[in-house]
Amino acid sequence: MSDNRSKFLGIFPSLVQELRDILVGYGMPEEAIEWYAKSLNYNTPGGKLNRGLSVVDTYALLKGYKSVDDLSVEEYKKVAILGWCVELLQAYFLVADDMMDQSITRRGQPCWYKVEEVGDIAINDSFMLEGAIYCLLKNHFRSQPYYVDLLELFHDVTFQTELGQLLDLITAPEDSVDLSKFSLKKHSFIVIFKTAYYSFYLPVALAMFAAGITDAKDLKQASDVLIPLGEYFQIQDDFLDCFGKPEDIGKIGTDIQDNKCSWVINVALQKASAEQRQVLDQNYGRKNAESEQKCRAVFDALNIEKIFHDYEEETATKLREKIANVDESRGFKAEVLTLFLNKIYHRKK
Repeated sequence: MSDNRSKFLGIFPSLVQELRDILVGYGMPEEAIEWYAKSLNYNTPGGKLNRGLSVVDTYALLKGYKSVDDLSVEEYKKVAILGWCVELLQAYFLVADDMMDQSITRRGQPCWYKVEEVGDIAINDSFMLEGAIYCLLKNHFRSQPYYVDLLELFHDVTFQTELGQLLDLITAPEDSVDLSKFSLKKHSFIVIFKTAYYSFYLPVALAMFAAGITDAKDLKQASDVLIPLGEYFQIQDDFLDCFGKPEDIGKIGTDIQDNKCSWVINVALQKASAEQRQVLDQNYGRKNAESEQKCRAVFDALNIEKIFHDYEEETATKLREKIANVDESRGFKAEVLTLFLNKIYHRKK
């Protein structure tokens, strides 16, 4: 995996140069070109790169290669560029999201808007990270028969993610706690639209187009598993934030104090007695450890941990049944979906 990551990272500098050249062509002064290059390098390659790498891995699998190393140099670059387009989309979302949430750090460094001299310019920088996607797609895929499919896919998934973000922001503002706005139905919409489409469906659909698997039935087969899988992934995240060990998940969970519309609180609201509901109303989203502990005590009393483990087994069983029924006659492979499920089933971080 580290070799795959290194190989993938090796493509990025040439893309930054390509984007610099576009600005040169427009006659942009050097200081602006340097600013854009710094934003691209600061915000794009620093994460886990799971989404971008998934495009390459899925493509190799669909084409029947034993490993990513079997791809020709030209073929590898083509799908890696699609992977980097997903990472640019992620960077665009995160730069904007950090400003909305007034976050301080991201990936172990200050959020971009917190960097000296950046501030509110980060709003425009986020737009330019998104713009980079369409520059790269035009340069490398305009002659492909699936070019319009790529454009529509990125536009659709971007808007879906923004819809999820909107509902999240108006349902659970950090400084105004109102648990009557919460529900499992809203939580499901938020996580499917905010996470599942761009994190799970988008990388696979891109790989499918590049591999020549463009039938609407195959895209639906992928979506029918990957969207609920993405919801399951986020529910795991919500659970681990509250019940995971900090040494496993690499952070101390903050969802309770941050008034997050998480799966845990929504299940608790559904199960709570009138007395427990009052405790949650008075303590959830409050910025102190004592209130957090009172919420945790209610979660423990309601046996949320067991409810989650039951949900996890039931969901994994349903997804395996769907995967077993995948029709592979047009070239799509169920193995793609199995790999995604195996990566997250019973994860601890």
